[in-house]
Amino acid sequence: MTPAVGIVRGFNRFYTRQLGLLDPGYLHSPFSLTEVRVLYELAHRDGPTAAELVLSLGLDAGYLSRILLRFRKRGLLGREASECDGRRTHLSLTAKGRRAFAPLQARANQEIAEMLKKLSAEDCGKLTAAMQTVERLLGGGLPGGAPRPEAYVLREHRSGDMGYVVHRHGLLYAQEYGYDMTFEALVAEIAAKFVQHFDPRYERCWIAEAGGAIAGSVFLVRKSATVAKLRLLLVEPSARGLGIGRRLVEECIRFAREARYKKIVLWTQSELVAARRIYEKAGFKLTATEPHHSFGKDLVAETWELKL
Repeated sequence: MTPAVGIVRGFNRFYTRQLGLLDPGYLHSPFSLTEVRVLYELAHRDGPTAAELVLSLGLDAGYLSRILLRFRKRGLLGREASECDGRRTHLSLTAKGRRAFAPLQARANQEIAEMLKKLSAEDCGKLTAAMQTVERLLGGGLPGGAPRPEAYVLREHRSGDMGYVVHRHGLLYAQEYGYDMTFEALVAEIAAKFVQHFDPRYERCWIAEAGGAIAGSVFLVRKSATVAKLRLLLVEPSARGLGIGRRLVEECIRFAREARYKKIVLWTQSELVAARRIYEKAGFKLTATEPHHSFGKDLVAETWELKL
């Protein structure tokens, strides 16, 4: 065992004792640490699915299923079928569940506050800075590293999201690339058609959220019985570097395979370098280019394809 390994293991033992993570009932409650983490996710997310919780918490699906079953038997967990896809079930805390979680939240905050109260303002600053450094160095969102599972979440679209998509595309593309309002009009047309003709068996819109705010979006729409089209990939500047763009594209590919598409196509511009890099890493191949004048600029359009 190297000195570094010994130091990390020693810190882990100290920190788990300090926070009482090994106590039978976490925070002097009838819940284990894992159960409290699940309660936390349910309290702070907008209707996650069980699959999303598995990804976020890194839990075994069967283990999570048993926890959720215990919550349901105790009247803590509510379930609601998705309006967009009846095969998906959204989870939430019932009123009883929120009453059970509220004192845990307050107790956790109080115990941390009591621990920090012993430190001077200078030492408290050193401690929190060191914690942020640990999180960053061990994969908390470094470019090219694995983002924190809870750094962002994906959900289905709902009322108001199309307005966001149109507004942010229009504003960001004007600011970053100099596109005129005809681009915003195109986005509005795509979003309107998606809502008017939406078929959850073959189409999806995913909205990414980070810190309670929308951080990005993407659409997968039906082009034909065998071909899907990826459209309107966007990641907010403040959320770039978390892997959101890659994850949104991966969700499109996963769903396209489930829907039995044979190919995904997309249309982009050569100057959108970050997006092109995501598509290339996901396995898309550039199949055609075409110079054109659109959105007030001379551009080079590109068609990319991925065979499934």
